[in-house]
Amino acid sequence: MLTPRERVLCAINHEEPDRVPIFFGTSSPTTMLGAAYEKFKAYLGVKYPPRLLSKTSQYAQLDEEVLVRCGSDGRLIQPRALPAVIRRELSESKLIDDWGTTWEQRPGVPYYEVVDVPLRNATIDDLETYPWPDLAHPARFEGLAKEAKTLHENSPYAIVALGYLTTFEQVQFLRGLDTWLTDLAANPEFAHALLRKLTDRMIAGLEKYLDAVGPYIDLITFSDDLGSQRAPLISPKMYRRMIKPYQAEVLSVIHKRSKAKVFFHSCGNVYPLIGDFIEIGVDVLNPVQVSAGEMGDTARLKREFGDKITFCGAVDTQWVLPYGTTNDVRAEVRRRIRDLAPGGGYILAAVHCIQPDVPPENVLAMFDETRVAGQYPLALQ
Repeated sequence: MLTPRERVLCAINHEEPDRVPIFFGTSSPTTMLGAAYEKFKAYLGVKYPPRLLSKTSQYAQLDEEVLVRCGSDGRLIQPRALPAVIRRELSESKLIDDWGTTWEQRPGVPYYEVVDVPLRNATIDDLETYPWPDLAHPARFEGLAKEAKTLHENSPYAIVALGYLTTFEQVQFLRGLDTWLTDLAANPEFAHALLRKLTDRMIAGLEKYLDAVGPYIDLITFSDDLGSQRAPLISPKMYRRMIKPYQAEVLSVIHKRSKAKVFFHSCGNVYPLIGDFIEIGVDVLNPVQVSAGEMGDTARLKREFGDKITFCGAVDTQWVLPYGTTNDVRAEVRRRIRDLAPGGGYILAAVHCIQPDVPPENVLAMFDETRVAGQYPLALQ
């Protein structure tokens, strides 16, 4: 039997491990919302104080007992918080983050939403004087090398470094989606200037991060939501001209400075961009949102791209997990394994963070079925 780390790396290398790997709580998009996790813990009968990976997104940091129960093959590591410069709490439900974006948790909504952006009316000159967060600040990496080394030497799991890297999406939080999309089409000089500022700062922080953890990690995350339910948010032509070169710079740093595989998260229908992701060095594509357009034909994804990229996710969180029976969930798991797992190249996970409306028994059914149906050689019809 392989160790979890060997299992994950075997699958990413497009070889068949002993069973399909599972990612649960291994990154922000493979965990649960805080409210969902509290319900899940109560169902399992375990009691631990709540911990969050992100206050604004309300992503839960899962506990070891739960990770073991669900068969997760990865464990995460992440940078420390930056010293507060412009970050501050405005109230119990409202805050300004390190970038100057204002977030608020509204009644009945389990996460925070953007309510104000700092650079909506900015000019190119304003970009020079804006108080950008220092992503290379030493406080972000204090003690990380020792922590990563200890995990690598004493843990059998694949180590996933949360990169907190994003280009297209971070600009959206600085500029507002409507203004940002207008910039790309009508103000490309400003768009390039803003992407240049952002990318330079992310690379500076990434280099320091990899200096600390690079020798010990197996994957590092990068997130840029580029898809809607029906199609990419921008045309492939626009993506290739305006966004892809900056993403390629960031991924090039990762591949040059470490052996870590790139775990790239992009929601929605990004089928027309998958070839581009492969070109810039994406190793693992998550979450394979099967409810979004062409992403639902997972057999086609495997035929067209399965020898060049590993898929992670694909268990539907829009319909099957919240509204299906446990038998529906098990059938969904078997379908995605049948489509995506032959020859390796598949890590099972839910399509993005599990929401509070998902019954706990469905969560367990997903992982329990994976450990049965995901045994190689696959016997699924």
